[in-house]
Amino acid sequence: MTYLQRGSPMTPEPARGWVLAAPCSNSGKTLVSAALIRLMVREGLAVAPFKVGPDYIDPGFLSAAAGSACRNLDPWAMGPARLGQLLGDQAGSRFLIEGVMGLFDGAVSGDGSTADLAAAFNLPVVLVINTKGQGASVAALAQGFANFRTDIAVAGVIFTQVASPRHRKLLGEACADVGIRVFGALASDPALILRERHLGLVQAAERADLERLLDHAAETLARDLDFPALQEIAAAPVFAASKPTQPIQPLGQHIAVARDIAFGFCYPHVLGDWRASGARISFFSPLADEGPALDADAVYLPGGYPELHAGALAGNKNFLDGLRGAAARGTVILGECGGYMVLGQGVVDADGVRHAMAGLLGLETSFAARKMHLGYRQMRLQADGKLGPAGAAFRGHEFHYASIVQEQGEKLFTVRDALGEQEDQVGLRSGHIMGSFIHLIDRAGQAP
Repeated sequence: MTYLQRGSPMTPEPARGWVLAAPCSNSGKTLVSAALIRLMVREGLAVAPFKVGPDYIDPGFLSAAAGSACRNLDPWAMGPARLGQLLGDQAGSRFLIEGVMGLFDGAVSGDGSTADLAAAFNLPVVLVINTKGQGASVAALAQGFANFRTDIAVAGVIFTQVASPRHRKLLGEACADVGIRVFGALASDPALILRERHLGLVQAAERADLERLLDHAAETLARDLDFPALQEIAAAPVFAASKPTQPIQPLGQHIAVARDIAFGFCYPHVLGDWRASGARISFFSPLADEGPALDADAVYLPGGYPELHAGALAGNKNFLDGLRGAAARGTVILGECGGYMVLGQGVVDADGVRHAMAGLLGLETSFAARKMHLGYRQMRLQADGKLGPAGAAFRGHEFHYASIVQEQGEKLFTVRDALGEQEDQVGLRSGHIMGSFIHLIDRAGQAP
């Protein structure tokens, strides 16, 4: 760790970094972010990766590139104190924050964008632009983004999908003519493709070639990157005074957390809060037919892709019996999205085949008739429980394609969308067992 002399004792140097944003999704933000992180690691820098918004998949690539966990920064669901806490924990390091969607895109309420985060902490923005099918027009695009809001600073651009040296020269000259700084370019390369599926990219953990991909991306970017110039503009976040954050309270003293490629959607800050509260965290793999630890007094089933592994999960007796045994012992169980489906009676896969699940909640779901559910949610508990007292408020996010065939029992949350509209009752609870399709991000009452 690097230190600055400021009297005695010595104090750590503040973290410095940038926001990598884009005009829209599919611009190459994740690939450029991962490549730049890998290059910084090779330079011997301690790197802290972040992702804006409620994303679980992109952070997997950034975590692998950095060799440390990527954490989410969500300016809609998290308040200033929470955001400041997460950024402030990185003293002595470089940080890179990958934006979400386009620079100015956020919740339907109009807030929560990458630009809002950059403005709140006075951080420089580097715009990643996919230049496929563009020439000099890229300069107009970059200039428009740079001038759209006066409270953020677009420091320059990095190009992706550059077709040839001649294309690169044209792009650079066009940007120079309007005063847009070019930090680098990533050449078009069929080997640099991040495959997709219905919830986004194929998870980093599912790619056998992940290290080779990250190294190749870093080496390709390094051929045309002004790395010293990027280091020069790296800035320390400016923190404003704000009320302390209130974390999601731990489910128990020993929380068994499902973790594998079917249950990978878990926010690191939530587990960090639970550990900071004194809870012990252990992990188990449902796909490996493991059940939760017998001495755990709580079980957390996060979201993921159980629908892609429904047949295997239905046949994993140790896992399902482990859940049922935990329920019989009075263990608190929380399922989110995919974890919620597994707590139900059954899941119908995309081919119309039904797979029996744990049978702990009155829920039946199907992917045979898919329907997308997407958006931020504001929730309040309907009754006292391990998550808090009745009325406790949370902010979260919903993103899935499952249809509910049947959902019977006591509801868990009263919910509204980001606009505070479309009130509904969602999720289920049965004693100490509960779940919903919503991924909890933070307690409410502190978000802007």
